[in-house]
Amino acid sequence: MSKADDLFVSMCTDILENGTTTEGQRVRPHWEDGTPAYTIKQFGVVNRYDLRDEFPALTLRRTALKSCMDEVLWIYQKKSNNIHDLKSHIWDEWADETGSIGKAYGYQIAQKSHYPEGDFDQMDRVLFDLEHTPYSRRIMTNTYVFHDLSEMNLYPCAYSCTYNVTQHAGDAAPTLNLLLNQRSQDILAANNWNVCQYAILLMMVARHVGMIPGQLVHVIADAHIYDRHVDIVRELISRPRFPAPSVTLNPDKRDFYSFATDDLIVENYQHGPQVKGIPIAV
Repeated sequence: MSKADDLFVSMCTDILENGTTTEGQRVRPHWEDGTPAYTIKQFGVVNRYDLRDEFPALTLRRTALKSCMDEVLWIYQKKSNNIHDLKSHIWDEWADETGSIGKAYGYQIAQKSHYPEGDFDQMDRVLFDLEHTPYSRRIMTNTYVFHDLSEMNLYPCAYSCTYNVTQHAGDAAPTLNLLLNQRSQDILAANNWNVCQYAILLMMVARHVGMIPGQLVHVIADAHIYDRHVDIVRELISRPRFPAPSVTLNPDKRDFYSFATDDLIVENYQHGPQVKGIPIAV
């Protein structure tokens, strides 16, 4: 059965049974009807997925993997902060009349700095370092830039990626691992979406630098289930589980900047019914 399912069920069970509630506290998010959106939460959740074993897609319900990839490309390849460059509509609520979400996400990845080797933006620097100094402990991106927060329409949730290379005996190539830091996560709406996004990002970067995609470590500071999601989550984690799907990239592509969503190959994805009409707190 899918290891991602096992981790998801364990995490949700722990939050529901051992988490703390924000009910009655002053909270920022509200439901569409104006009611405060309270949560049950756990602090400091860490989940570890190994792409050498399987791709971490939930089978309890379907995760839209090509849409996940589209958003990853929007941020790290197109380096865009405009929803007109994104196929899905998940960011529409935070966009202004021009489609901009402010100085957030892709805007920050595109910012260049001067180095002795030349001028690099954040993603180009990651690729350069992995090719030239792969065992550096300084290979990372960060979108939580304090002096620009006031000009972001939404503060970044998943904000920092740290890349780390390991060499395992007998492997033909080094292994590329990724640690993702997230300040806050709506577990029902976004958990597996983010996991699959960054698994795909890891796969693309590993392909570009000729490495094996390895571990994705996901650190969530505030892992929460909203009050109006509790019953949905309880039903979801009670469902049957299936083997993980096969998810690969077009074998003819290597360059990070050449990948498109059509290059994601998803096979044997067996899953439960989709959860529809999830209320979203804003």
